[in-house]
Amino acid sequence: MTNRSNTKGGALSLLVAFILSLLAVPAAANELLIRITEGAESAIPIAVVPFAESGQMPAGDKISSIIRSDLRLSGEFDPLAPEKMLSLPSSGDDVFFRDWRLLGQRYVLVGQVTSTGGTLQARYELYDVSQEKRLVGATASAPQSASRTLAHHISDRIYEAITGVPGVFSTKLAYVTLERSQAGSRYRLNVSDVDGKRATVRLESDEPILSPAWSPDGKKLAYVSFETGKPAIYVHELGSGKRERVADFRGLNSAPAWSGDGRSLLMTLSKDGNAEIYRMNLASGELKRLTNHWAIDTEANWDHGGNGFFFTSDRSGGPQIYHKASESAEPRRITFGSRYNARPRSDSDGEYVYYVHQREGSFHIARTNLETGNETILTRTGSDESPSLAPNDQMLIYATKKGEDSVLTVISANGGSAYSLPASRGDVREPAWSPILR
Repeated sequence: MTNRSNTKGGALSLLVAFILSLLAVPAAANELLIRITEGAESAIPIAVVPFAESGQMPAGDKISSIIRSDLRLSGEFDPLAPEKMLSLPSSGDDVFFRDWRLLGQRYVLVGQVTSTGGTLQARYELYDVSQEKRLVGATASAPQSASRTLAHHISDRIYEAITGVPGVFSTKLAYVTLERSQAGSRYRLNVSDVDGKRATVRLESDEPILSPAWSPDGKKLAYVSFETGKPAIYVHELGSGKRERVADFRGLNSAPAWSGDGRSLLMTLSKDGNAEIYRMNLASGELKRLTNHWAIDTEANWDHGGNGFFFTSDRSGGPQIYHKASESAEPRRITFGSRYNARPRSDSDGEYVYYVHQREGSFHIARTNLETGNETILTRTGSDESPSLAPNDQMLIYATKKGEDSVLTVISANGGSAYSLPASRGDVREPAWSPILR
């Protein structure tokens, strides 16, 4: 690797090529479908009984079927098909535990949904079959047009009651789609539910859109857009649609990552001649340079404590993951298992860092235990990119290719496959999982 600090004209194109090579992803699409691929062998048997209904119900999937699908998609539950149920109780008074034990169920969920005056109200109860004990009894409501929101909320409550971990069915996914035609290319920044439903387009452009990143409150996205002919970083308020160009310096502006308080962004800039990591205060625009090396430093992401950060650097001769315990600390190399490791993502406990790992010509998602240094390859597909962890650390989404299908795939964080989201048209890339939305 040569010193790039004094390169000019061709330097930016080389830097952009390097960054794009790290961010290059296989395809998928604007409308996402669900394809169950593999559940955990220890999936928990649960019966989600079709909810009793009264009043005019909205068109589309029923609330109980959405809950059943949510729990199945987590990879941790094996919901019983309604046609195999011996009875269809709608309240705890009608639950005969012997029947559910006979069917091998550990939990049973029953409920009723009422529609009045444009509002849906759901009363639901979760029972432990072996203990014959009610674990949850609650009522929730939503506008009639938001039946999926209501169902995802109930799924979150059930998931947490059984596992002790917050559910993420009410969170969102951001991703970029690309459609090619004779007229040219069209990029779209999309936001959808975690099951790919209710997708909306938030930005369209003839130029690339990269690296969407959620603000901690889930109300904004930062991303890179080439709409002015060069990479610039934007912050986009999802509620109002307001956009602000926050970084448009000479050279490269890429890889935004929010701080935990939402007041600053980590980013990669080459305004001083070489790609380095900077922190920008969003209120003042003040910049602080956090790395200083002749190599390319990029893809910074805060660690679990929010004081240090992981980043990708080729200072050892090829892309590897490094960690700075604080902004002023010396970088420490984390990955050694191959010549290519990039795009680090930390979990919320500081136990693991996840990243793209190349081995024998294939790209996988891997993780390293930060205490032991042990590395585990999590995926069995071969062209995997752009890992993003769910906010409860239980699942991870990434972009990959399966046969002729281009998909986003969600797996459990220990590597068990849960489901994939194939494309109906176009290419999909750059998935980003939102925080838990309040």
